[in-house]
Amino acid sequence: MLTIYGVSRSRASRNIWLANELGIPFRQVPVIQFYRLKGAPPPGTLHTKSPEFLAVNPNGHIPSIEDDGLVLHESLAINLYLARKHGGPLAPQDLREDGLATMWSFWAATEVEPHSIQILYHMAAKPPEERDPAIAAAAIEALRAPFAVLDRALAAGGGRVMGGRFTVVDINLAEVLRYARPAAELWQAAPHVEAWLKRCQARPAFIAMMERRNAEPE
Repeated sequence: MLTIYGVSRSRASRNIWLANELGIPFRQVPVIQFYRLKGAPPPGTLHTKSPEFLAVNPNGHIPSIEDDGLVLHESLAINLYLARKHGGPLAPQDLREDGLATMWSFWAATEVEPHSIQILYHMAAKPPEERDPAIAAAAIEALRAPFAVLDRALAAGGGRVMGGRFTVVDINLAEVLRYARPAAELWQAAPHVEAWLKRCQARPAFIAMMERRNAEPE
């Protein structure tokens, strides 16, 4: 059985969403981020600096997976692997789509996430006294061009990123762009991106993942 290491309030949410879409049974090992712990961890708490988890992922980050003896890290790469393994409409259908899926996933990781995560931190996640408006403003400015790129791609693709259908690419992109939700001006300037994200997040598999996530303590 597939094992997903990581609490749902982490990038493991991406892998849980994909597993839900594909109907893959999985076991979740709730490894928590060390930085979220206040003081000494309670006995038995599995976290990203626990020796037991470092034996799985020496980088000390979540998520990781174990699947048929294979250990993988990096949430977007994990999703590409699971989609390719299990096939169906979520997976790339040929070499061309495989290239597009890889390109868009790398794009999300390099062009978007370094900035979207700062919007999440400094507009929503951090306590108000720890937020830096200048960091949030710089992140918003940096994302104007990537949002415009995706908006044009969605317009040309009839509201789809790849292949005219919902795929693993949508999950990878939607979960990275979700961090930028607090920056309303980005979404107002990219109506195709706004409509696309709403469709992605209306899917039952996403809703089930968020219910699992919201059931965890903050």
